Amino acid sequence: MSAEYPPQWGASEKTTVEGAAQSCDADSREVSETATRGIKRGLKSRHAQLIALGGTIGTGLFVSTGSTLAKGGPGFFLIAYLLMSALVFLIVSSITLTASYLPVEGATPSYFASRYVSKSLGWSMGWFYWYAFGIFVPYELTASTLVIEFWNPPISPAVWITIMLVVVVGLNLLPVSVYGESEFWFASLKVITIIGLLILSFILFWWGGPGRDRLGFHYWNHPGSFNEYILEGPAGLAVSFWSTLISALLPFSFAPEMLVFCCGEMKSPRRNLPAAAKNFIIRIFVFYIGSAIAIGVICPSDDPGLGSSGSGAGSSPFVLGIKRAGIQGLDSVINAAILTSAWSAANAFIYQSSRSLYSMSINGDAPKIFCRCTKKGVPYVAVIASSLFSFLAYLNVNSESGKVFNWLVNLVNTAAFISWISCAVTSLRFQKAYAAQGRSQDDLTYTSRYLQPWASYFCIVAFTLLCLINGFDVFLPDSWSVSSFLSAYIGIPIFLVLYFGHKLTVGRSDSWCIPVEKVDLVTGLDELKADEEDEEGKTSMWTKVKKLVKRE
Repeated sequence: MSAEYPPQWGASEKTTVEGAAQSCDADSREVSETATRGIKRGLKSRHAQLIALGGTIGTGLFVSTGSTLAKGGPGFFLIAYLLMSALVFLIVSSITLTASYLPVEGATPSYFASRYVSKSLGWSMGWFYWYAFGIFVPYELTASTLVIEFWNPPISPAVWITIMLVVVVGLNLLPVSVYGESEFWFASLKVITIIGLLILSFILFWWGGPGRDRLGFHYWNHPGSFNEYILEGPAGLAVSFWSTLISALLPFSFAPEMLVFCCGEMKSPRRNLPAAAKNFIIRIFVFYIGSAIAIGVICPSDDPGLGSSGSGAGSSPFVLGIKRAGIQGLDSVINAAILTSAWSAANAFIYQSSRSLYSMSINGDAPKIFCRCTKKGVPYVAVIASSLFSFLAYLNVNSESGKVFNWLVNLVNTAAFISWISCAVTSLRFQKAYAAQGRSQDDLTYTSRYLQPWASYFCIVAFTLLCLINGFDVFLPDSWSVSSFLSAYIGIPIFLVLYFGHKLTVGRSDSWCIPVEKVDLVTGLDELKADEEDEEGKTSMWTKVKKLVKRE
């Protein structure tokens, strides 16, 4: 079955490593010996859960929410977050159903696309992920310099960029277990910060700040719940809603994919991945929707600090709200927490970018040098190559920070839409192949009978629509900008060039879509089940030992 299609290199650690080694032997024995080390399963379930959540809680949630609030007002802002949370819930359902069945080592969304849809889709997704995650790193670094401007330091932004760049690259060159532990604590700090901000917002809502009246929904009435944007009247409200909904995507970007990228280095992934996905969904609703409500309570949508391009550009609405409440010193503490979150988010995106490049290298879609790993299982060549995108952050030194910030936001928005559309298509093909081959439902560790396959169909339609209208505001009167148009839509032709370029060259002999009866749903499954049994046996033995010690 698998002989007719590209070899399924992710069946097990042995299969993965040997496949990489054989390919690398063509270059040199040294490359082969390095490649055979392979990556290691060093991530625990708690690591994966908080990496997926914490990796997305960066300046997108803490900073860019300011410009989103300014566009739509607290009403549209909350509605946009509710809708986006619902869409993310649906795409997580689709992705988890696909990935939890065969979470082989080195698995990525592009790997599953190659295995269940077509080689061309997987190849284009892999390179697009590498590029998109790489772009996200300078975005986080650039946004963090905007946060630092809150203190007006007499130091060039290049200094801060360099410090943060050294930290995140250094963490990614450490073993994955160390990386996972560092991200766990980074993410924990973010979660504690958000919980603290939600509690503070609750206090300000009912009792107000020092010497100030309680806020209630004051800012919903003054300046108002819904803002007009660009146009006036009903048309302005419609523009405001759609623009706010598109802007609300940023804090959610690539959150579901992080679960899949972690599963390749996760212990007992068939058991831990579904658990991580379920907990992730709960936290998304609590923290993101809770933050949307809190921001609308403590910060007015007409605050001049929201999304401005001058001093304090892109400042957090949380920080602006705390300053308005008259609470001394706390705004600096929150700003410091936002900086650590930017480091963490950049750290996570280098991880994903490097793993995408490593995955493609083993699969034969990228040069074999990128499959080199250290003795601890770190794909160091892929990490270094992926880190090169970070130097784009230095554009901030000689450009207006706000322009660079907005350009990167639009570029990443398109990438996230394309990713989710491709993931939904992959999930549909997997479900159809699974049903056509009459596979046992007992082998599925995650099911969603009431959502699938309709959730995947809905995601394809919804995200295609949002992708096409991503930069719609440039077509409005007096709003045309060539740079804005290109930054909003450049991701679409890039992806199409990658896909059709591969299909019309090396993929000419392949079918547009692998027939469902020939999709490989077997390779690697027995090895994963055997690993699960070994882990369960170790856990059971350890439990018996603890009970015996307790009795004595």
